[in-house]
Amino acid sequence: MSRYLPVFLQRPWRAEIIATITLGLPLISAQLAQMAINMTNTLVLGRLGPDELAASVLGWQLFFVVWILGTGFGFAVMPLVAGAASSQDRRGVARFVHMGLWVSLAYAVLVIWPLANAAPIFLALGQEESISHLAAGYVGVLQWSMFPQLAIIVLRSFLGGLQRPTVVVVALAGGALINLLLNVVLVFGVTDMIPALGMRGAAWATVFATTCVALFLFWFAARHRSVRGHRLGQGMQRLDLRALSDIFRLGWPIGVTLVAEVGLFSATSVMMGWLGAYELAAHGIAVQLSGLAFMVPLGLSAASTIRTGWARGRDDRDGVASAASSAILIGLGFACLSAITFLLWPAWLAGLYLDLHDAGARQVLVFATAYLAVAAAFQLFDAMQVLANGALRGLKDTRIPMVLALFSYWLLGVPIGYVLGFVVGWGGIGVWWGLAAGLAAAAILLSVRLVRQIAAMPRRA
Repeated sequence: MSRYLPVFLQRPWRAEIIATITLGLPLISAQLAQMAINMTNTLVLGRLGPDELAASVLGWQLFFVVWILGTGFGFAVMPLVAGAASSQDRRGVARFVHMGLWVSLAYAVLVIWPLANAAPIFLALGQEESISHLAAGYVGVLQWSMFPQLAIIVLRSFLGGLQRPTVVVVALAGGALINLLLNVVLVFGVTDMIPALGMRGAAWATVFATTCVALFLFWFAARHRSVRGHRLGQGMQRLDLRALSDIFRLGWPIGVTLVAEVGLFSATSVMMGWLGAYELAAHGIAVQLSGLAFMVPLGLSAASTIRTGWARGRDDRDGVASAASSAILIGLGFACLSAITFLLWPAWLAGLYLDLHDAGARQVLVFATAYLAVAAAFQLFDAMQVLANGALRGLKDTRIPMVLALFSYWLLGVPIGYVLGFVVGWGGIGVWWGLAAGLAAAAILLSVRLVRQIAAMPRRA
């Protein structure tokens, strides 16, 4: 009877889909909770005015590009921990986490200077002087959250690789709540003892909240009975060149791939800044809303990395194929729902970020509504590319996907956006169609790569 059912309803596929959802839900929730920290900043700063909102978008884009490059080393910990755990190598698990934390700290120290001197960068990119100085002040404080945010990724990878991601959700949700409360207090002030700090207040709130999350996760990983058998924190001062080499070898292509995609969005932010503060503010709203929807495929991508990594460790080609396909099937289904949402309720969604009694805010709303229509069009492509990439990471295939991402985003997406926006004269809509073109190319190329990698695996007897 079961052979007459669609393939994804048959027993092995049902089991894989259930396993992917079970693992994916807390990973998705973790992504959403971490996204909520920055969304809180944007929602609060949007109440200060269009200039502050535009400056926060510009400042966050610079911080995010630098941060996302460093997360490659943290994300590399996930397949390495999964592989070590599958072979009962508890010492190896701890070694990878320790070296991941040290690499993250070194990276955070290296980027202090450029982030502390962000104003010349914004001015060189053609941004308005007033917006540039506001954004630079924001980034100058936000930089102190670099190491805590990178450490969170390493510890997330450790707990996710052991298929224990639920505590990460709790910690990040608590961090988002702390960030929200501190935003209200520090941005607007309460009494003469706590004056309004404006944009810098939002940045300090994020520094404190992310530090609390990182410390809690490290305490849990080192002391909680469910994972303390890995002895995290013991012998952390010892340098392990082999583990360091493995993290660097896998991590830098992951970081560059992530920067290629994030850089695509950042390049569009720069181009939107050439059009004006209203267009840039609207762009920031649309990017955050599409980014919020993207957290679901991104969380599923992490689940796919873990599931394909475990199957690869067993040399199970069918297991790899079903793990990757299950994540893709679920992710594309959600992408359809998010696309419909952006098409049906764009004004309501964008209005959450704005004080619509302000005339400038109403103009921002007009632009944001148009950009969300384009965002609806590329939801499937965005989901497909990140899910294919997640499965490839589980196969420890990171370098060729990096090249494919660079080609798609920077040789196709950015030039097409510039030509449509400024040569053809479509403005912000043209820039957003460039985004769609880059994501579509990446989805196609990475999917082909994934199919070929799975086909190249030997089939077990």
